[in-house]
Amino acid sequence: MIQTLDIDAFLNYVAQHNTPVLDVRAPKEFTAGHIPNALSLPLFTDEERKQVGTTYKQINKEQAILLGLDLFGPKMSAMVRQAEKLTPGKEVMLHCWRGGMRSAGVAWLLDLAGFKVNLLRDGYKAFRRLVLHAFERPLPLVVIGGFTGSGKTEILQELHHLGEQVVDLEKLAHHRGSAFGSIGQSNQPTVEQFENDLGVTLRQFLSSHRIWLEDESSIIGRINLPNPLYNQMQQAPLVKLEVPKSARIQKLAEDYRSVDKTLLQQAIERIKKRLGGLAYKEALQAIEAGNIEKMVDLALVYYDKAYAYQLANKPADKIITIALPKIDAQENAREILEVVRKKKLILGIE
Repeated sequence: MIQTLDIDAFLNYVAQHNTPVLDVRAPKEFTAGHIPNALSLPLFTDEERKQVGTTYKQINKEQAILLGLDLFGPKMSAMVRQAEKLTPGKEVMLHCWRGGMRSAGVAWLLDLAGFKVNLLRDGYKAFRRLVLHAFERPLPLVVIGGFTGSGKTEILQELHHLGEQVVDLEKLAHHRGSAFGSIGQSNQPTVEQFENDLGVTLRQFLSSHRIWLEDESSIIGRINLPNPLYNQMQQAPLVKLEVPKSARIQKLAEDYRSVDKTLLQQAIERIKKRLGGLAYKEALQAIEAGNIEKMVDLALVYYDKAYAYQLANKPADKIITIALPKIDAQENAREILEVVRKKKLILGIE
């Protein structure tokens, strides 16, 4: 049985039933970006897709279809077996790029093999439209800011535990947003995949409840934040944390104490010009001597100046400063929530 669903119904069905999503686009397309948690079941290889496309452009549609069928035929039994491995329940969510012949052909085959097939109308293209729209609609954002080492990430995690809607941009980007940001992280996703993961996260949130995220520059590692979202972040209420520098140094030193010296040296190398020659040399000497506190102290001179400059571009009436005597995620998260509730930063939220 085959039924066709629009993108909202498609994603809702996946969320409710945990039904596997099969993406029949070519491997290169899947790698560039896909629906989160989708599985790749390519109808064509990258080269075969190129051949069919070239035939379509240079000869005609009919010849392209015939070539596609020639390529599809020998793969049918193998595709059914692979689909059975990927979807033991024999119900699938299926799509290609725009809901055309690729998904229609595989849907016909799986239906013939006894699968229940839920086909995405307009394909991955519809999903991308939904994702990009998620960044454009008004969002009730509250941004947590503060100098490096203030414990913002841990506070976001605690806010999540307290039932708040939280987006961890750095977690989605696999990068902590500084010269040290790639340490301990897996490879960053493509920009398209980052947008997909972020868009699906935002879609799951209630529009009547505040959404917390960390103050970021427009680029996290090599990933650009979507402009509509970044612009909203710039205009959103900013909770600025003021934590003693000594506490920040201690926290960061603990974070990096067990990191390989070479990785720390490479991070310092990336900000060499901004540190200046003397501070750069002193930072390298501190790493070599195992004096991570000193390295952090030297690096914070640059990072604190950079963030102060970033703050200068924020609307002053949007900034709420909260002094926190120490780094304690649980205690600080509760303090922040209390201030936000009293200030009623987002209308309609207690």
